Amino acid sequence: MGFLSPKMPSLPPVQPLPEPPSAELSAAEKQKIADEQAALERKRKGRKSTILTGPLGDTSDAELEKKTLLGS
Repeated sequence: MGFLSPKMPSLPPVQPLPEPPSAELSAAEKQKIADEQAALERKRKGRKSTILTGPLGDTSDAELEKKTLLGS
């Protein structure tokens, strides 16, 4: 009995999108953004410097023979 079911409510009106902030930033805002980017880069670089191998792992040759005191 579809004629007894309630009607679907109407959709709310569409709100216009807010204007994006102006492309011009003040010198202080530009400096703040640059400082934040530099801090992120320092953190990223500091973490990378602790990793001693690449994606292939350690590619150096391992020393398999040990030297003895008898000169062999």
